[in-house]
Amino acid sequence: MASLKPKNASGAVLLSKLTKDVFIKNISEARAAEGDIEHFCFNKSRLRVVSKTDDLKKNSKGIIYLMSRDCRVEDNWAVLYSQKLALQNKLPLHICVLTKEFNCLYPTKRHLHFALEGFKEIQKECEVKKIGFHFLKANVKDFVKIVEDNQIGAVVLDFDPLKKPVEWRNYLKDNLDKNVALIEVDAHNIVPAWLASEKQEVMAKTIRPKITKQLPEYLTGFPEVCKHNYQGKLDTDKKLKNVDDVYDFYKPLYDVEIVKWAKPGAEGAYNTLLSFMQERLQYYGISSNDPSKNHTSNLSPWIRFGHIAAQRVALEVKSVEKNCKEQVDKYLEELIVRRELAENYCFYNSNYDNINGAAEWARKTLLDHKSDKRVYTYTRDQFEKALTHDEMWNAATLQLVQEGKIHGYMRMYWCKKILEWTKTPEEAIEIGLWLNDTFSLDGTCPNGFVGVMWSICCVHDQGWGEREIFGKIRFMVDYSLKRKFNMEAYCARFGRSIGKTSAKKGVKRKAK
Repeated sequence: MASLKPKNASGAVLLSKLTKDVFIKNISEARAAEGDIEHFCFNKSRLRVVSKTDDLKKNSKGIIYLMSRDCRVEDNWAVLYSQKLALQNKLPLHICVLTKEFNCLYPTKRHLHFALEGFKEIQKECEVKKIGFHFLKANVKDFVKIVEDNQIGAVVLDFDPLKKPVEWRNYLKDNLDKNVALIEVDAHNIVPAWLASEKQEVMAKTIRPKITKQLPEYLTGFPEVCKHNYQGKLDTDKKLKNVDDVYDFYKPLYDVEIVKWAKPGAEGAYNTLLSFMQERLQYYGISSNDPSKNHTSNLSPWIRFGHIAAQRVALEVKSVEKNCKEQVDKYLEELIVRRELAENYCFYNSNYDNINGAAEWARKTLLDHKSDKRVYTYTRDQFEKALTHDEMWNAATLQLVQEGKIHGYMRMYWCKKILEWTKTPEEAIEIGLWLNDTFSLDGTCPNGFVGVMWSICCVHDQGWGEREIFGKIRFMVDYSLKRKFNMEAYCARFGRSIGKTSAKKGVKRKAK
């Protein structure tokens, strides 16, 4: 195992002295330095025109940004483009959220709480910026009528490669007035997904040079969202007065308890980013794979919910590369190349959530070994309650249930064991995705889908030596974990002292 002492220890000391006030001040000054948004040269390759026209119709009375994935005001290319378009045409800007489409976005109380607390921050920011913020008791069908009734000239959408958001986009394309401009902006990726590659990439080494080549153009600063000069009402009876009103009619599918370690919203994201840079970045790539140590960024929930831009994280981490370049490079590889590889997979492969999304060789080897004898088999309920024979696996599940996350290295082991202990690879994918999407704060996103598909179907991986059940799929064993890491400490933290109590809780199904 690598030495735990960072090679750039002096740089780590300098980072530890970075205060929150200085950190936020530096970000604000960087935004101001980019200039006025109305005159900012927006890179239009970040957007795609979905409708037949991108011209605003005559007598338009407003612009709407339909927020669904990138839920923040600052550092959001979709907000910036929407405001620029509105200012150029001297129109009001409205940010709308469709709460009747929350099932696929926020399936549990844990997810819903994290999202709503973030929306409360957005509402306050919009009040300061004089931008309309509307929490609507509406779905995409209702939204079409709202657009028509208010003579909206353009609707800006978040890019999202997953099936349901693609359905929303296609519905709006087919049902909005043909004179309404419908525009999709990729504010989630640094290099827009459609430009990072024109096809599904095989693995990281094939997409890395394509992304790296384009970073000088796209890894840029953000201008600040300005106070909006043009005001106007959005007339509809679908408005909710308060964000919390959504609790009155929307009940999540599963009653999973909220987590307390992660404060939702942009402020929580900045605090976590700062603590990562101060305390953990110096160990990244050295001991960040060790489950018994907290040396990861912990930023995935905020990136998944859109409370912080991956591009902002990259800019801030890159700004200190002279202090610990090796660690910064390793982290940016994960944040940019690996994360955008997952986006690429879901963008180009509609079977990202089932065995048909695997490469032909991987699908064949899994099916060839489908009838192999399993020493252990468990039901979804047993998996959920951490009732397996493997204490390390149980500890990982208990971490998932309690904290809404699993250490990245453990998640690989955890998911591969689901394949080993289920009757079929199809069942393993289904259970792995259900557990991840139900309990993990960063579930229901491309990273989550690819994490499960990599573990079970070797997506973005290669074939290995053949064995029972796994075929040529990469295998992981418990004794290797014990040899590499202090698994006694990990299991003591999650699987012994509080594991038994938490394991019995599970989730309460929504009453039919």
